[in-house]
Amino acid sequence: MQEKKEIRKTVQSRRDAATDEQVVQMSEKVADFIESIPQYKEADCVYAYIDFNHEVKTDVIVKRAWASGKRVAVPKVVGKDLIWYYIEKDEDLEPGYMGIPEPKTTLKEAHETDAFFIMPGVAFDRGHHRVGYGGGYYDRYLEKPNTHYKAAIAFEFQIFDAVPFEAHDILPDAIVSEKAIY
Repeated sequence: MQEKKEIRKTVQSRRDAATDEQVVQMSEKVADFIESIPQYKEADCVYAYIDFNHEVKTDVIVKRAWASGKRVAVPKVVGKDLIWYYIEKDEDLEPGYMGIPEPKTTLKEAHETDAFFIMPGVAFDRGHHRVGYGGGYYDRYLEKPNTHYKAAIAFEFQIFDAVPFEAHDILPDAIVSEKAIY
């Protein structure tokens, strides 16, 4: 099994090799699968990260959620925590932590405990284990009481046979790629 550092390096080189057009096309397919999940269809609110550096493009999912009347919340990094805010348009975002777009703090804070929750990650395996970016932001947030349905989204090249994991890691309920729902 590869170590987390090696996996992060491998995935970053795969992301770098993907063209912008490929990322957009694959992201559209991920969004199609997301929309087919019953828990998404039933959700009133979607929690989604804002993509960065050739991750699955979440703007596709966010815009489709708005079009179907769902509320959308996105995170802002505050210290070691994620604070979620509702957004209603692209202009509700501004450059934030590490240059990643984040919601303006003038927006309404979101405190949902039962949303359709989209998780990022560097790599996954079919056992739903996740290698994150190393900050622990999502694990800390998801340790709080909630009944979110957690869907991790990734490109197929981010899914490995096995990835290292810890007993305390919070696993997604599903992993969604451009090819399948695991």
